[in-house]
Amino acid sequence: MEISLAGRVALVTGGSRGLGLAAATEFAASGADVVILARRPDMLAKAKEEIARTAKGRVAAFPCDVSRATDLAQAHGAVMAEFGRVDILLNNAGTARHGTFEDITDAIWQEDLDLKLFAAIRLTRLVWPGMKERRWGRVINVLNTGAKAPAAGGAPTAVSRAAGMALTKILAGEGAPHNVLVNAILIGLIVSEQWERRHANEGSNTSFAEFVARLGESVPLKRMGRAEEFASLACFLASDAASYITGTAINLDGGRSPVV
Repeated sequence: MEISLAGRVALVTGGSRGLGLAAATEFAASGADVVILARRPDMLAKAKEEIARTAKGRVAAFPCDVSRATDLAQAHGAVMAEFGRVDILLNNAGTARHGTFEDITDAIWQEDLDLKLFAAIRLTRLVWPGMKERRWGRVINVLNTGAKAPAAGGAPTAVSRAAGMALTKILAGEGAPHNVLVNAILIGLIVSEQWERRHANEGSNTSFAEFVARLGESVPLKRMGRAEEFASLACFLASDAASYITGTAINLDGGRSPVV
């Protein structure tokens, strides 16, 4: 099955590296005009160049701290000025943050919610009216499997991601009459720069490949996932091929989550 996003405009937060970059690259290669948002202009410029190598449409990049409402409003204004609309929104920005409950301060809670929940709320609110008016839209919220199966020590991330899953279901119900489909991808262990940093911080004598292989042993498929596998699922959900799928939270975890 060939996926085509020709004629669509896709907006990806956290699009300068990792899963966001992989998805933006796949969207662009499938024909969409693609806009990526991230905080660092240098990383954005590098990512834009990488995406453009296989892009079939236009590629743009705007600096934006998605945890700030003013930044989101400015970025949305820039996107509208250049492209006139957003058809596909991938709410991907976020980091993994964990700690014991009693050590998580109000400031940490607020930072996590601003980045992982309110960013998605605010940006979706900006693009939502246009999607409804055109009777076509896709919103994909990138969460993790802790949203369904939170573990001890999983806060604050598991809490903000669980809220994101509830948001997904609410939006799906409200968007369905207007052909605006909303889904979530719950990632498990996927190879990304996050794990490269964790490997470096451990200071172990093992190679990154050995580190990845060891982590993969906890997965039923006996390996970690690849960013390209995430991008393929995101591209499918963004396309007309997924026109009867909304309100779902799909595990992309190799069977590792105890909750379906």
